Amino acid sequence: MSYDLLGKRVYVAGHRGMVGSAIVRRLADEGCIILTATRAELDLKDQAAVNAWFEEYKPDAVFLAAAKVGGILANDTMPADFLYDNLMIETNIIKAAFDVNVEKLLFLGSSCIYPKFAEQPIKESELLEGALEPTNEWYAIAKIAGIKLCQAYRKQHGVDYISAMPTNLYGTGDNYDLESSHVMPALIRKVEEAKNTDADNVIMWGTGSPLREFMHADDCADALVFLMQNYSGYEHVNIGSGQEVSIFELMQMIAKASEFSGEIVKDTTKPDGTPRKLMDSTKLKELGWSPSIAMEEGIVRTIQEFRNLVKTARI
Repeated sequence: MSYDLLGKRVYVAGHRGMVGSAIVRRLADEGCIILTATRAELDLKDQAAVNAWFEEYKPDAVFLAAAKVGGILANDTMPADFLYDNLMIETNIIKAAFDVNVEKLLFLGSSCIYPKFAEQPIKESELLEGALEPTNEWYAIAKIAGIKLCQAYRKQHGVDYISAMPTNLYGTGDNYDLESSHVMPALIRKVEEAKNTDADNVIMWGTGSPLREFMHADDCADALVFLMQNYSGYEHVNIGSGQEVSIFELMQMIAKASEFSGEIVKDTTKPDGTPRKLMDSTKLKELGWSPSIAMEEGIVRTIQEFRNLVKTARI
């Protein structure tokens, strides 16, 4: 099952995103030729353009990390965009990869593919065992379709296409736009702005009771490269850290790392989302991989990166 990346032409779709950029950094140690294309150079929703790009560059391996992503607000207010854009991106790339005989492809999904009330910790077998969380079901359905498309090509054509489902990610290159960001960067921005304006409090969406697992993007990238090299199977693989906290506890950790001493106010008029989402990453651990970045360390690092972005006027 071993797949050697040395000397391979490896396309990272979505290389400017948080996960994609982390994959590019990680691949620098593998002696491969990294292929990328910016959005201006290649519209991944344009099938003809994608086909032409693959015909020209003919990658040996593909990390499919490109996607339209966002938090609860973005998913809930733009369901058509999240479903259509993600379906087009993944189907175009997977089909083009098959047409040019790509040796191996890894599709990157999301833990939101699982049912809202999935049995915890969530095993890979929980897929399609119940109703999805309504606030992000459109994104989830697109990601489920990506998994199934990889499985379909594997079943029908015998190609080595695999899928990985990471838990909630954060870190270098995250999105801090409060209208489209995920929970970790949104809370970091809120706390930092409250601190910088000497505010007495900071507002947190919901009750703070939902439990979430978090992983640094660099750990995720390391796991993805590991799977590309060491896994070849029909079923997708969970990528989790095992580090689970409530949203309120996360807010407290961020406030401590940021040295913000104001009050944390809960806005209970806002939705909580799924009550608990902890991945069962037993399969990945049994393959021989485990994370290395503790949440406390990752939060401190991410806050400093956010401050650097503010200083350089990139936020």
